[in-house]
Amino acid sequence: MIRATKRAAAMLAALMLQNWCGAALDAADVPAPPREFRAAWIATVANIDWPTKKGLPVADQKAELVHLLDEAVKLRLNAVILQIRPSADALYASKLEPWSEYLNGTMGQAPEPFYDPLAFAVEEAHRRGLHLHVWFNPYRVRQSGAASEPSPDHASRSMPEAVREYGPYWWFDPGEPAALERFLAVITDVVRRYDIDGVHIDDYFYPYPVNEAGKPKPFPDDESYARAQQAGETLDRDDWRRQNCDRLVEAMYKAVKAEKPWVLVGISPFGIWRPGHPPGIQGLDQFAVLYADARKWLREGWVDYFTPQLYWQIDGPQSYSKLLRWWEEQNVKHRHLWPGNGAHNVRRSADVPPARNAWPAEELLRQVELTRQIVPQPGNVFFSMKCLVDNRDGLNDKMRSGVYAEPALIPEIDWLGGKPPGAPRVAAKRNGRGVAVRLQPGKGEKPWQWVVRVRAGDKWTTTIAAGVEKQAVVSLAQDAKADEVAVSAVSRLGIEGPLVRAEVK
Repeated sequence: MIRATKRAAAMLAALMLQNWCGAALDAADVPAPPREFRAAWIATVANIDWPTKKGLPVADQKAELVHLLDEAVKLRLNAVILQIRPSADALYASKLEPWSEYLNGTMGQAPEPFYDPLAFAVEEAHRRGLHLHVWFNPYRVRQSGAASEPSPDHASRSMPEAVREYGPYWWFDPGEPAALERFLAVITDVVRRYDIDGVHIDDYFYPYPVNEAGKPKPFPDDESYARAQQAGETLDRDDWRRQNCDRLVEAMYKAVKAEKPWVLVGISPFGIWRPGHPPGIQGLDQFAVLYADARKWLREGWVDYFTPQLYWQIDGPQSYSKLLRWWEEQNVKHRHLWPGNGAHNVRRSADVPPARNAWPAEELLRQVELTRQIVPQPGNVFFSMKCLVDNRDGLNDKMRSGVYAEPALIPEIDWLGGKPPGAPRVAAKRNGRGVAVRLQPGKGEKPWQWVVRVRAGDKWTTTIAAGVEKQAVVSLAQDAKADEVAVSAVSRLGIEGPLVRAEVK
């Protein structure tokens, strides 16, 4: 009797839900949006992308960042990667490292009036349905263009035993345990306190070589290596250096997942692992020079996505297509492979004649198309956001009308144990522009995004809206009349819930 009553109640509830939001749909009946990671780096070091210069008023800093996020939405990107630790400093409120000079011009000086740029960036990105990944430099302490004096709490002063001068830069010595401890403390602090979607490190491990008297100058780690040997280390120095970088990458992945398993971990190493891999590839040997065994990190699965910096053309001694195919072959754990693309190499529209070796925009468009052919669940990350906003050689316009003409969801990240959102409650009503769709979350995982599809005749129009939205307005072609609406909710890991249909009134 109790079982029958519960079953009857469940059937009644299902019927009521169907009357409000429509019947569940077979996914085959409705077009699925493309799945593709589309992102750009927002570089803060040397004020490359944001803020455009030091010392801007807070209102201008905010306005500039909002403009970049708005442009990302217009371009139909679905993520941005914001640099928050360029040189052992912070573009966020940190008790571990000083405020970056790239904000106000003086290291250690907080914004006035106060705001937390990272908290602001997270809120504004999520409001627009954009993933916000944060980008750290694990080893760089000070770069040559730094102008202000280091503050007392900067690592160059507070941790001199772990910092080395090498050429015009200062670096954490990867062989010093304190350098690893500081990095893990910084990254854990950010993951714990901010609602970010991913963490990201780039290609700076041991420094790119500096020449002295015509020869590469050795990195000054004699003391740290000697201490390691005294403690029982038997590896030769090159292998020991690679081991130091391996430990950082593995520990970073574990630390992030211990805090928030859903936060993605990405790395964008130099695009060539070793010359000759694949055959014919020429260039710097990051394995031997930067002591970065990037292939190992991918094969071990110490990342959720891998973004080798393939800043070269399709043809040539650093062939984009050959390198991308080779990296895909190394991807034995089936992590996401989303290469980095050199938008900074595209010629400026004002270049007459074009700058030497600059590319036409079509080169980058072809790289996106090649990525879709080579990578099962594709994506691209562009360096950098400024180059897209500047519309170099019409790149922005050509992307919006071509390869990014339709919105896309990020590929599903299915190894992190996420769950789909429940069936949403939906109501649809025609208006002068098309149809307005009212959205209400169902039970289960919180919606990260809404996928709203409207059918007029035999044509479907798809809109992707941020999960915080309670309504989506879908514009249709002139004289088109909405016949059917289908909606699903998607989690921040790209897991799509059930489709539901709503009658259009």
